[in-house]
Amino acid sequence: MTRRSPRLVRTLTTTLAAGTLLASAACSDSGDTDGGARVTGARASQVAGERQTAGERQTPSPTATLGTDAARTALITEADIEDGWTQVKDTEAENWHDNLLIGKVDVNDFVSGKNQAADCRRLMDSLFDDDLLGRPSGASALRGFTQGDSRLLYQVASYDRTDPQDSLTWMSTLPDKCDRFTVTDGGDKRTVQVIETSLPGVGDAREGLRVTVQGDSGGQPATLTLDVAAVRVGDDAITVTAGGLDGDENDSTKQAVEQGTQRLEDVLAGKSPAASPTD
Repeated sequence: MTRRSPRLVRTLTTTLAAGTLLASAACSDSGDTDGGARVTGARASQVAGERQTAGERQTPSPTATLGTDAARTALITEADIEDGWTQVKDTEAENWHDNLLIGKVDVNDFVSGKNQAADCRRLMDSLFDDDLLGRPSGASALRGFTQGDSRLLYQVASYDRTDPQDSLTWMSTLPDKCDRFTVTDGGDKRTVQVIETSLPGVGDAREGLRVTVQGDSGGQPATLTLDVAAVRVGDDAITVTAGGLDGDENDSTKQAVEQGTQRLEDVLAGKSPAASPTD
């Protein structure tokens, strides 16, 4: 399935009650088109006023093509991540954005200059726009959860005409390329740190990162912590972005990865997903 909708620029408005964390589009242009593929909004660097060998693959088990209904069936539930998470409407989750991710990457922070800065800019853009592995070439589905000032976004997507492993390999380089750098947004400066995190040994390949952004939001000091994970299963993949101002969500991310990968593998094998742990 090819994406037919053009990329549209959104006007952002702050949505958290605390007024410090996330923003959603004032006019939503996200939604399901062509059987469920997601159309996303502006990149973080656009808002800030600027743009900028796959590893050896294991042979996946024979699977069916992931369709829209199957992608939705493979989504996790509240019970899969436990710990008091509450599911929100899909239309709300589609419009989540982190204002603290907006900014221009300072090229002077990098030894190799523009090349490293471009990778870090791509990271910030993809986190802001929720397309860490690139735009799915096939069906996709997402689900969002909240807990206090933290949010967890879970996505399932097919990349049958692209290669998610390329993006996973790129992710693996970021703790070295983008270990610490600065972004500026107007007069505000923020420090970003990227480290590698461990994930359960599931799927055909996987990568985990923790991205910490320290700066000011609404005139007050703020630290945004995001745990990010991606798992490939053949030409399909799941991605998880979890965190907020309350601190890391590493345990919930690992639960989402473990339970979600099993659900996706069951769906692709033509099985009904196993019952959630607390069902």
